[in-house]
Amino acid sequence: MNRMYRYILPETQRTLEYWRQRAEQIPDIELKKQALASISGKAFHCIGGAVYAAVNLPARHTLIQLIVAYQTISDYLDNLCDRSRSLDPEDFRLLHQSMLDAVNPAAEPVHYYALREEQEDGGYLLHLVETCQSCICKLPGYEAAMPYILDLARLYTDLQVYKHIKPELREAALMDWWNLHKERTPELRWNEFAAATGSTLGVFMLFLAASAPNLTDSRAAAIHRSYFPHVCGLHILLDYLIDQHEDRIGGDLNFCNYYEDTETMLDRIVFIVNRARTDVSSIPESSFHRMIIEGLLALYLSDPKVSEQQEVRRVSKVLMKKSPLMRLFFFVNSRWIRRQL
Repeated sequence: MNRMYRYILPETQRTLEYWRQRAEQIPDIELKKQALASISGKAFHCIGGAVYAAVNLPARHTLIQLIVAYQTISDYLDNLCDRSRSLDPEDFRLLHQSMLDAVNPAAEPVHYYALREEQEDGGYLLHLVETCQSCICKLPGYEAAMPYILDLARLYTDLQVYKHIKPELREAALMDWWNLHKERTPELRWNEFAAATGSTLGVFMLFLAASAPNLTDSRAAAIHRSYFPHVCGLHILLDYLIDQHEDRIGGDLNFCNYYEDTETMLDRIVFIVNRARTDVSSIPESSFHRMIIEGLLALYLSDPKVSEQQEVRRVSKVLMKKSPLMRLFFFVNSRWIRRQL
């Protein structure tokens, strides 16, 4: 936390401010609105992701720029698709091609807005993509990490396409997609697999691993296995847990709504927490990854949205019951950081 307060938080906030100023310059009113909303409303995603830069302080400038730019693309496009007048899957896939191009330094960017009405963003999305590519070129171990990052980015792209199409088509499309991949995660339900594909944490951990020159394919594969699906799934299920009321108002798909009842949802989240802990115990620096898991629980369960929803508050109390000191520390710390934003 000393590293976070001294180095990571200030630089992350400066980087977010840079992108906020760039978003202010977007000509199209709707694109500008969603870009600014993604930064003001989801800054905590970037701050949470930037914790990975604290592990390798000499590489923190590159890692913070990369993590913030990549997460900003994710949050911006999620806002754009959630509030889109378009329900065209090809439009959503073309928009999210930017996330695939961002993690492939050899990719030639395309016109990502070609299939939608709003197109003039003043080069905002392109600049985000090129920033990611530029930072990736500074990571000495990226060649070993890239296949596993691309796998996660492709799954993320598929999810964003299927979850944003016409509401009456979403569930069937997601089920068909899950049937193509369910052998990878036989212990998970379809909604839990889908949630796992929506996390960027595995990508951020692989960015960190690629900042070391001696990264091997076997090490990159182990990291991929340790984060996907359970750490990633926990991340997004907690996000959906606290967003249930908000998503009902917006008519957005929420994977926590597919459990039979609150007790089942709680049991499944506890199961995934335990599997996540087991998964990270098999890779080096397991104490850091355990900290990530405890930090996720504290970060989301300390969100003000929890107190506004009776059922979510009840689930939160159960999950926080008999918490280890580390989780309690992060719980208090997360509340303090939110007051500074």
